[in-house]
Amino acid sequence: MKKILILALCSFIVLSCATAQSTGKQNNSSKTTQTTSKNPKNKTNGIKDYNKIITKDAVTDTGLFDVHVIGEKYYFEIPMEHLNTDMLLVSRFAKLPSNLGGGYVNAGTKTNTRMINWERFKNKILIKEKSSSAVAADSLPINVSVKSNNYEPTLYAFDIKAFSEDSTTVVIDVTSFYGTDVKSISGLGSRLRSTYKVKNLDKSRSFINSMKSFPENIEVKQDFTYNASKPPVNTGDETISVQMNQSMILLPKVPMQPRLFDERVGWFTLSKYDYSSEELKADRKTYLRRWKLIPKDIEAYKRGELVEPIKPIVYYLDPATPMKFRSYMKEGIELWQTAFEAAGFKNAIIAKDPPTKEEDPDFSPEDIRYSVVRYVASTTRNATGPSVSDPRSGEIIESDIIWYHNHLRSYRNRYLLETGAANPSARTLNTPEKEIGEMMKMVIAHEVGHTLGLPHNMSASYAYDVENYRNGDFTQKNGIAATIMDYARYNYIAQPGDENIRFIRQLGPYDDYAINYGYRYIDNAKSADDEKEILNSWVLEKSNNPIYKFGKQSSRFDPTAQTEDIGNNSIKASTYGLKNLKIVSKNLPQWTSDKTDKYEDLEELYGELLSVWGRYVGHVVSHVGGVVEDTKTPSQDGAVYNPVSKTYQQSAIEWLHDNAFETPSWLIEKSILQNIDYAGYTDRIRRLQSRHLNNLLNFERLGRLIDHNALDSKNYSALEMLQDIRKGIWSETRSGQDVSVFRRNLQRSYLDAMSKLMTEDLDPERSRQYFNVNQSDVRAIVRGELNIVKNMLNAASKLNVNTETKYHYKDAIERINVLFNPK
Repeated sequence: MKKILILALCSFIVLSCATAQSTGKQNNSSKTTQTTSKNPKNKTNGIKDYNKIITKDAVTDTGLFDVHVIGEKYYFEIPMEHLNTDMLLVSRFAKLPSNLGGGYVNAGTKTNTRMINWERFKNKILIKEKSSSAVAADSLPINVSVKSNNYEPTLYAFDIKAFSEDSTTVVIDVTSFYGTDVKSISGLGSRLRSTYKVKNLDKSRSFINSMKSFPENIEVKQDFTYNASKPPVNTGDETISVQMNQSMILLPKVPMQPRLFDERVGWFTLSKYDYSSEELKADRKTYLRRWKLIPKDIEAYKRGELVEPIKPIVYYLDPATPMKFRSYMKEGIELWQTAFEAAGFKNAIIAKDPPTKEEDPDFSPEDIRYSVVRYVASTTRNATGPSVSDPRSGEIIESDIIWYHNHLRSYRNRYLLETGAANPSARTLNTPEKEIGEMMKMVIAHEVGHTLGLPHNMSASYAYDVENYRNGDFTQKNGIAATIMDYARYNYIAQPGDENIRFIRQLGPYDDYAINYGYRYIDNAKSADDEKEILNSWVLEKSNNPIYKFGKQSSRFDPTAQTEDIGNNSIKASTYGLKNLKIVSKNLPQWTSDKTDKYEDLEELYGELLSVWGRYVGHVVSHVGGVVEDTKTPSQDGAVYNPVSKTYQQSAIEWLHDNAFETPSWLIEKSILQNIDYAGYTDRIRRLQSRHLNNLLNFERLGRLIDHNALDSKNYSALEMLQDIRKGIWSETRSGQDVSVFRRNLQRSYLDAMSKLMTEDLDPERSRQYFNVNQSDVRAIVRGELNIVKNMLNAASKLNVNTETKYHYKDAIERINVLFNPK
């Protein structure tokens, strides 16, 4: 009887399980997904036998997914084990027409990067875009809410065509996904489509070029032709043709352990909200973007020996790179080996020539397996260092440094203009190859720094005293900034007669410090939080040394974190710079047009000389209303934000009157101007001067000065600045001198700037102002100053001055009257 009951019970359980399966009651785990995929080939839902879809005519490429090509059809055969696994989908241009998107879009430019999963839903396979910006531990109840409130979009849905005989793979047709205009992977975003009036993809002229599968990635090339009313190259055919490369790479099953970001050390980052936190809010965590470097021999590494990483960072040169530049590029890449040695690694970064067809027949600069220094045939004068990283952990997977062909011309020009007075070898249009190579090497090193995770550090040049730039021994050892990541390109301070000067930048001690922070392997740390204490100790150890300070490029107020400046005193540095620039200006025809018997180079260099003058002046302007930012934690002494001293700001205004607002007559060189332009001389100077005057007379600067004086009455005030500017700009009204045309233009610019401060209606939604201008002191003190100017003009118009000056004074009075009493 007992046996009969047991058998009956077993039969009931089996029947119940069968009933549950037949009614579709199942959970959504990946295990269940795989079980479901073993369902028989139900021909009523369109799923066919494997050999009916993947026929004997198929040409198959095995890899991450097997890729089958049958005539014009392309199929993916996806292993079930790769469903619901994280992958990265990267779209980039392989070929494109000239001028598409402006100067910074080129072959190799990424257009989209997305983390995706391939998921099964009923008889379809979906590409779901995944997000890691909001996370929570799977074990916590809130994880359900995180997923519900961060529902990811479906990029594409494919019908299941077949299952393999053993049901371990699923087959889908990807022809339409890669062969039609799918917006999520297109190279032409909405902005470009609008700009070029793109109508549609011309299917008759569009096709899949190639599809290759590798063990961890798939590479697809598409040739797309669009009908467009206003193509970037207008040849009358209203056509835009591009070749896109689509890379899909499997992300590591276990993400790299992230490293916490500390804003005292500059780094490119990714952030996410962690709802697992015990804080009474979602905890925003920010991590470094960096390559994964692990020592081959951890014990030797712990003993302090230099150890090679298991997987070094490897950069290939673009096959298009001219032979004469290849050695400089490789040297620029491998300059970082020394910085990685500071982090305990040797041979951590390696440069290689592009492989030949025999060495690697599959090599392609667009292939996501390769990091490449792309050499771009473009008139753009720049270089960039983008990268692709795992959004879960910040691990950098691949990067492409972009070198634009014309970039060296910019460096040649600035070398001549900024160092030519003290550096005889710069006084030519044919810069010696050794020096051009050194410049190229350092530009590549700078861009490699970006691809390693380092942003610009604009405080690094402020670490060195101005007078040290005239010391040969100092410059040979230290270069011109504490890091290659500053925008400090040349030593423009060194004067004629200074000896053994290094004029070109180089890597510095901050680079070693930052690489150590980001890449030193910390043993036994099981999480990012486990590293926090030791990372903080490294920062505190260097915190009082300006060489290791990080200054944000984005700062609009910190004069110690400016672009293109060098030295710790802008007034002294710019004084030296202008002395040199005067020598260069006088000799510019001799170094250019006299040699070439053409004026094109003279015109180009004179235009750039004016820009150099503007930079030197701008460095001083930034100190007025400036605030020095010194990022620190509450446990460190001192304030984070400190206004520039009153005496230095007053000195800056005085310097500006002497060097920028007094007419820079040395820029009005007849031997240059009369050979490059027929007119526009006076307005060229007006534009130069007005730019800096307007920069001084703006709401943001006045607001900072009001705040600083409110905190401490000893600080420079907005009223004092306006008084000091007024006294210099209108100095002729007191002296009784005639006013030159250049000064008349500048004084009218002053009135325009003050009028703007009096009347401009600021949109609080769009304005960057941090105070209510209408209810602040700004309008009142500006009105008061203009009343004083009006009284000065009334008195000065009665003096014995020339007719132009009298007319100018009367006109200025009338402008003020109209401002006070508009009709």
